[in-house]
Amino acid sequence: MGTADNAMGGSYGAREFGPSEWAGARWRRGSRWTPFEVIAMILGFVVFWPIGLAILGYKFWQSRYGGPDLQTLATDKWQDARTMMNSNSSWASTWGCGAMRRASRFTSASGNAAFDEWRTAELARLDEERRKLDEAQREFAEYVDAIRRAKDREEFERFMAERRARPAGGSGGVQPN
Repeated sequence: MGTADNAMGGSYGAREFGPSEWAGARWRRGSRWTPFEVIAMILGFVVFWPIGLAILGYKFWQSRYGGPDLQTLATDKWQDARTMMNSNSSWASTWGCGAMRRASRFTSASGNAAFDEWRTAELARLDEERRKLDEAQREFAEYVDAIRRAKDREEFERFMAERRARPAGGSGGVQPN
C-alpha cells in the first residue's frame, strides 16, 4: 500500500469496517428483518396485496427513521386496543353495554351547578327506568317460559293419552295407506 492508500484508510480510499462498526452502521439501523416480519409480509401479499405493500413500506420507513420492529409495534397496538376496550374510556362507555350508565359517570361537569344537579337527577331517573325495564323483561321471559312449559306438558299428556288408547299391537299411531 502506498502513502495515499494509508492516509485514506485502505486501498483506493475504501474504508474497512470492523465488527462493531458494521453492526452499528447508520444505514443498517432498524433494517434487519425478523422472521415475523418476513412471514407477515408474504402473507400480506398473498391475502391482500396492499397489506404486504404496507409492511414493506413500514420497513423502509423504519430503516430511515428508526422505530420498533413490526412485531413490537403490533403487540403495542393490540395492548392499547385491549386497554381502551376494557377501561372506561370514551369508546367503551359510548358503545359498550350499559352505555348510558357508564357515560354518565365519566362525563365532566358543565360548570353550571343547576344544570349539573338537573342532569344528575335525570340520569338517576333514567337509571331507575332502565332497572324497571330490565325487571319487566325478566318477568316477561319467565312468563313466556311458563307458557311454553305448560304447552309442552299439554302436548306430552295428549301424546300419552293417545298412546294408552292404542291397541297393544298397534303400528305406533301411523296408519299405512
